[in-house]
Amino acid sequence: MPIDFAAYILLAALVIVVIGSAIKIMREYERAVVFTLGRFTGVKGPGLIIIIPFVQQIVRVDLRTITLDVPSQDVISRDNVSVKVNAVIYFRVVDPDRSIIQVENFMVATSELAQTTLRSVLGKHDLDEMLAERDKLNEDIQEILDKQTDSWGIKVANVEIKHVDIDESMVRAIARQAEAERNRRARIINAEGEFQAAEKLVDAAKLLGTAPEAMQLRLLNSLYDIAGDKSSTIVFPVPIDMLKGIFGNNAGTPGPFVMDGQNQAAAPEAASQESASDSDKKA
Repeated sequence: MPIDFAAYILLAALVIVVIGSAIKIMREYERAVVFTLGRFTGVKGPGLIIIIPFVQQIVRVDLRTITLDVPSQDVISRDNVSVKVNAVIYFRVVDPDRSIIQVENFMVATSELAQTTLRSVLGKHDLDEMLAERDKLNEDIQEILDKQTDSWGIKVANVEIKHVDIDESMVRAIARQAEAERNRRARIINAEGEFQAAEKLVDAAKLLGTAPEAMQLRLLNSLYDIAGDKSSTIVFPVPIDMLKGIFGNNAGTPGPFVMDGQNQAAAPEAASQESASDSDKKA
């Protein structure tokens, strides 16, 4: 009896172990890749699955999105600037059987492929493009990785470049370049403003030329503005047209000097004295 009882206990324990190894529970985000005698026979899950112990084996695959941090890579840009760039990749397994059968370790393979792709893509662009066009670079890297990992059953959802580390001397050079660019833009804007102001002045001069009364109103307005300032000196501008109305058409052109009455009387006497001295010299 004791021997039979021990055998029953041993048999019951064996059955429990076999049943325990045959029953597997897969979570909602997990799939089981089943191999029967070493050959792929299908994908099971989620929920309760039953396998044949010692004949079938399973490999669990997580279907959730995986975040992969790409280590910092030394990159030489197209304009021969050395930078250090790191990124982050978001991907997930969409075909569990290929992710297990086609590649030994899809995590390591994706990480190595991401590093080489990051260096090759960024090496084709200038430093300014790395800093200003990150969205375009992210899309390019994502498309290349997604195309190459498709045979592994992996879908690369997104790629983000995190940091672009530049040498301190290059940072100072970029700062000087940015300052020079700001000065150039300021000069261009100032020149454009002067050009527009000149165009408006020409238009205003043409408009005032068609109506002389408008010029007088503008003159009075200028005098009003000057009178509002606390100054002891007031300058009265006199239009050239007014001088022409007073002095005739010769106003504004050099002409003979006009002397007062005393100078006009003295001029004939001086002329007679000069003529007498000339006659004495001839005698």
